[in-house]
Amino acid sequence: MSRSLDAVADQREAPMSWAETDSARSRRPYHVGNLRAQLLDEARALLESGGRAELNLRGLAARAGIAPGSVYHHYASKAALMAGLAAVGFRDLEAILKDAAATAPQATPIRTCALAYFAFARSQPALYDLMFDAAMMGDREVAAARNSAFAVLEAAISQSPSQQSRDEGTIHKVALAVWACGHGAAALTLAEGTAAADTLMEDVIQGLEALFGRR
Repeated sequence: MSRSLDAVADQREAPMSWAETDSARSRRPYHVGNLRAQLLDEARALLESGGRAELNLRGLAARAGIAPGSVYHHYASKAALMAGLAAVGFRDLEAILKDAAATAPQATPIRTCALAYFAFARSQPALYDLMFDAAMMGDREVAAARNSAFAVLEAAISQSPSQQSRDEGTIHKVALAVWACGHGAAALTLAEGTAAADTLMEDVIQGLEALFGRR
C-alpha cells in the first residue's frame, strides 16, 4: 500500500533551498561543538510555545539558523528529537530534586521534593507531558534519565526518620508510590486553575506525609 505524501513528509521534512538556508544562517550564529545542546534549547522553546505540532526538524533548523542537514546529523526524525527532549527533561528534574533533597529538613524530604517536583511540572507543562508520554517509555536514553531522577527521590525518602528502619525493598516501594502519586497529582494540577491547583497540591502533600511521613 502506498503512503500519502503527508505521511512521508511527517517522517522527514523536505530540505530548505540554499536561499532559505543562507538566510537562516545569517539570523543566528551557533557553535558547532555545542550544536546538539543548542538544538535542544531551541526545540524546548518551540515545544512550550506551540506544542508538539510546532516541533519539526525543518522548523527547528530555520529557528536555529542552520542547514537542515545539521539537524538530521543529530536527530534523524521528530521522534528522536522528542526523545532527546524527554531525556533532558528528566535530567533537569533530577538536578532539581537533588537540590531539594540537599536543602530539605531531615523530617520533611517528601514535602520538599514534592514541592520541587510540582514546580518543575508547572513551569514547563509541555515538556513534562512529553516526558511521560507512552511513546517515550521504550527509549533507552529516556529510561536511563528517568531512573536517575527516581533514584534521587528514593535516596531522599530513605533518609526520612520514618523510613530508616525499613529495608531497601520497602523503601523502593514507598518511593514508587510517592513518584506515581506525584505524577498523577502534577497532571491534575496542570488541568486546574492556579488557586485550585495550589489547594490540590497541598492536599496531596499532606496525604503523602500522613502515609509515609513521620510516625
